[in-house]
Amino acid sequence: MINNAQSYYPISIDKIEEKVERKIKRAASRKENDIYELNFFNPYKDFPNIQEMVNEHGETIMRIDGDIPPNLPIENNDRFLFISYDQTALTHGLHKYPAKFFPELPRWLIQRYSKKGDLILDPFTGSGTTNVEALLNNRHSVGIDVDPLSRYISKVKTTPLDEKSLYKTQKYLLDQIVKYHPKKIMPEDIPDFPYRDNWFNEEIIYELAYIKKTILNMDTTKDIKDFYLVCFSSIIRSVSNADDNCTRTVIRKKLNKQVYPSFALVKFAETILISVPKMVEFSNRVSSSTSVEIPHDMDARHIDYNPDTFDLAVTSPPYVNAVDYPRTHQLELYWLEFESGSLVPLKKKHIGTENVPAKLYNELHSISIEEADIVIEKIYKQDPKRAYIAYKYLVDMEKNLKEVYKVLKPGSHYVIVVGNNRIRGQLFENWKYLIALAERVGFTLEKYFASEIIRHFIKVPREERIDTDWIIVLKK
Repeated sequence: MINNAQSYYPISIDKIEEKVERKIKRAASRKENDIYELNFFNPYKDFPNIQEMVNEHGETIMRIDGDIPPNLPIENNDRFLFISYDQTALTHGLHKYPAKFFPELPRWLIQRYSKKGDLILDPFTGSGTTNVEALLNNRHSVGIDVDPLSRYISKVKTTPLDEKSLYKTQKYLLDQIVKYHPKKIMPEDIPDFPYRDNWFNEEIIYELAYIKKTILNMDTTKDIKDFYLVCFSSIIRSVSNADDNCTRTVIRKKLNKQVYPSFALVKFAETILISVPKMVEFSNRVSSSTSVEIPHDMDARHIDYNPDTFDLAVTSPPYVNAVDYPRTHQLELYWLEFESGSLVPLKKKHIGTENVPAKLYNELHSISIEEADIVIEKIYKQDPKRAYIAYKYLVDMEKNLKEVYKVLKPGSHYVIVVGNNRIRGQLFENWKYLIALAERVGFTLEKYFASEIIRHFIKVPREERIDTDWIIVLKK
């Protein structure tokens, strides 16, 4: 029991622990109740977690609850509804990330198209879901991303930590939370970044600075400090004045968001009470002989590995004109001091970026894929800039396809999970254009099938939503 008498705020760790315990029990109960009872026709008698259904468009789909059988029969144009139960399991739930994989999908693809000891590549690693699943399935892996926060989260999620050290540092941090006082914070402890005082209330700024300073001053390893800094990062949006569930970091007065003094301290305590046991479980499940690399000097268009290196590549690339990742994570980038000013240079590195100079879209561009060019021309008549963004996205994706083709071993697969979206009212059938580009690069199309999306991680206007992912299986 921690003495709360020294607290600047009336914070009780005992009460926070009780709240976290109730939250964990509720989540376990929901998961148990969510397990689907099969009442409909099941054409796959060997797979009891599969049932045949009909969606709102009259299309036959196969619903699969939980783990996807590696030997699941698949035909082109099949439609699946995958129900995930592992989105927050182990280190998967350590930090929010938009449009992330649900773990069962890369797990299935890894088990289906590789074997233990193989080397897996994810050239758009995002928050590292593929790399976590590769580790858990005894495959080595490499995760590449242009975004520094992505690389940081992925590194932490895939780095096993010592159980004794984790619990020791957790206790220390909980101790320090109740000893908080704003006078312990110096001006140099608070990062300076654009509109900081609009995004955060003054007391929250001091609390966040205190948490970060306490983590950095701990007598422990860098890996453990990084773990707690990601836990710290994971609460930043929720304790800010910004909408928690929007791809853009915006303040919506109509939400009447409640942010109160001590909120950051309490949220951080809750987070480490939840996250430390999950990291311990993850660390106990992975083999020390299985490696993960997160290089800092590559992106999906420049993969600096020798030809014929990888046994499998699995990824979910960004969608054209869909998520502005630096803007989504700007508060986290600033507090972790990956950025301090304009985000434009980082935005320009991302595939699908909206930051393009006007001189580039003064004329219509062609990718020489007939279906794509027809749509790009229609977009151009309404919005030349959006037309160029769509064109440039396909140019960059072709570069990625060439790079992955180069580094894959002959006979290996590149599996891409991607969705369509609408640009100025025009349906941009991304998966079809990527197939055409892949075949132009030299890949053979082996399979393509659909994954229905039922849970949107972040709020997106209905007309912009991507309700189906297409899974493209390419072979070198």
